[in-house]
Amino acid sequence: MTLDPLLIEVLACPVDKGPLLWFADEEVLYNPRLRKRYQVRDGVPVMLVEEASDVDQAEHERLMAKAAAEHVPETGSAGEQGPTADDADRPDTGAPGDGG
Repeated sequence: MTLDPLLIEVLACPVDKGPLLWFADEEVLYNPRLRKRYQVRDGVPVMLVEEASDVDQAEHERLMAKAAAEHVPETGSAGEQGPTADDADRPDTGAPGDGG
């Protein structure tokens, strides 16, 4: 299922207000900074923090590798290309926009 392009443009994580990665084939929006996964049900993003699931290290690495390989779109950026393979290896400093 696809998301409306307007949603891809305006969606942000409800916790840190940063962009999310949109995995259309899995119907998942993912915040790699907080390692939170938000489901999309019937084309509607479920952006409730209490319904988000935490992602372990292995799943985080899988999602980041997939995002880099498949050029997964990022929300809040008019569907621009998501992270590259280099971004997955960048340390997380906790600073906004550090990509970690």
